[in-house]
Order: sequence, then structure tokens, then C-alpha cells
Amino acid sequence: MSPTFNNIVSSLQRSGTFINPLIAALTIGGQQLFSSFTFSCPCQVGKNFCYGSAFLLIPALILLIAGYALRSQTWTITSEYCCGCAPPCRQTSPLERKLACLRFFSITGRALVAPLTWLVVTLLTGTYYECAASEFTSVDHYPAFDNISASKREEILAGFPCCRAAPSDVILVRDEVALLHRYQSQMLGWILITLAIITVLVSCCLARCCSPLTSLQHHYWTTYLHNERELFEQAADQHSKLLITQRIKKLFGFIPGSENVKHIRIPSCQDWREILIPSLLCMGNDLQGYYSFLGDRVDEDNEEGKSEGIELKP
Repeated sequence: MSPTFNNIVSSLQRSGTFINPLIAALTIGGQQLFSSFTFSCPCQVGKNFCYGSAFLLIPALILLIAGYALRSQTWTITSEYCCGCAPPCRQTSPLERKLACLRFFSITGRALVAPLTWLVVTLLTGTYYECAASEFTSVDHYPAFDNISASKREEILAGFPCCRAAPSDVILVRDEVALLHRYQSQMLGWILITLAIITVLVSCCLARCCSPLTSLQHHYWTTYLHNERELFEQAADQHSKLLITQRIKKLFGFIPGSENVKHIRIPSCQDWREILIPSLLCMGNDLQGYYSFLGDRVDEDNEEGKSEGIELKP
């Protein structure tokens, strides 16, 4: 792909123009498959409401939690404000708090795309709502139910979503009730769409009005965060490979993949005991932490307590 196309794709990903419609499309497809293969209204008194409500709300809640959990920025903010490595007396400036709020609102907006899409699609379809609301329909004004007891009426209403065999006058009532439920469900869906659009518009306006950054500064800040993360991952990958290569060489005497191995080292029992428990970064008061199960076994050549690099020897 050309650099221009890569820049366009990267810009769309950062702005959410590409990601949000993709999440919505995947949610719609998943909802249709989910409904086709798993949903079947029980059509029993006392179960329709719980079953229909569960299929309507629980997947939306799961998608919301997944939306937060799958965002790397969620864990970045959590680490920055909850990490035990941070100085206990560190003061957070008002600017940092405002920027953190902007990042949290951005994460929340992206996390709400999938659950809102699920709710809108299910309400516009009306299947779940029809199952959940079937027991609570008022049919007092229908002559067909005048001579039917309350318990029998509830049983008939609970069976409406399953289209069971019934007298012709009850079938007419069932069709009208189904249309009523479809109308109510779709109206709720359009109301939810309207509220979501208004909320997004107002939130964007408030975020820009209350932001401590100008438009150009905000663009630079988002671009900086994206590039910082990308370059950090590249540097961390290269650094970790170089570091572990040195540690493996000191432990075993050679580097994996070497074609001309003239010397190997047999790790002692003490070596194996020392690498059983991982030594983590920022544990204790050491200035230099360790990242792997090899612990300080490989840093025996460095002076204790100094945070200095490892010289790469040919």
C-alpha cells in the first residue's frame, strides 16, 4: 500500500471514523446470528419477561464491559493512577486531570458504540420486546376475553409470541397485539437513536468548550499519544529482545539461532532456583528493576543499585 493510503487509514483509526462503523456493523451481524440460532421465547407465564429482558439487556452490558476492557487506554489510565510504582506524594495538576477526563470520555464514547447498536437493532426488530411485554398487554377492551378467567388470560397472552393454535377471534387479537408491541419497540428504538445523537453532539461540544487545549493542540496531542504508543511498542520490542538475548547467553553460554556454538554453559541448581520466582520492576526500593524470570541472575556483572545499560559485546 502507498504511504498516502496508510496515512489516510491511520487518520481514520485515530478519529474513530473507521472503527466506530466497523464496530456497529459487527454488532448488527452478531445480533442477527445470535437471534437466529439462540433466541426462542418460552411462551410461559412468568418467564417471558425475564427471558426477553435478559436477551435485550445482558448482551448490551457484556458489550459495554468488553468495550472498556479491550481499550488499551483504559489500562493505561488505570496504571497511571493506580500503579504502586508511582510516587505516593505525587500531585496531579488540573491540566492532567482535565486531559485524563477527556481520555476517559473518549474511551466511554467508543465503548458505548456496541451496546447502543445492540439495543437499537433489537428494539427496531421487536422480537425480544414482544416476548418480554406479552404478559402485560391490556386486553380488557376485546370481547373475545370477556368470559376468560385471569389465569387463562395470562396463559393465552404468554403464548402470543409463539403463534399457537387459537380461535379466530383470539388470532385477530394476537395480530393486533403483535403490531402494538412492534410499534412500541420501534418507537423506543428511534427515541434511543435520537437521544444518542443528541448526547454525542452535546458531549462533543462540551468537551471542546471545556478542553484546556485549542483545536490544533488537541489534534497534536492525539497524534502525539498515537505516535508515542507506536514508537514505544517498537522500542520495547527491540529492547526486550536485546536484553533477553544477553541474559540467555549468560545463563546457557550461547544465543539461540547461533550457527557456530563453541561453548555452552550448564546452569547450576542454584541458577534454576533463582529463576523460579520472577523479579518484577519497581518491587522494593531498588533503582533498577527486572522484567523476567531470570531475575538478577544475569545482572551479576553490574554494580548493585545502579540503573545503567548493558553493553552489547560482539
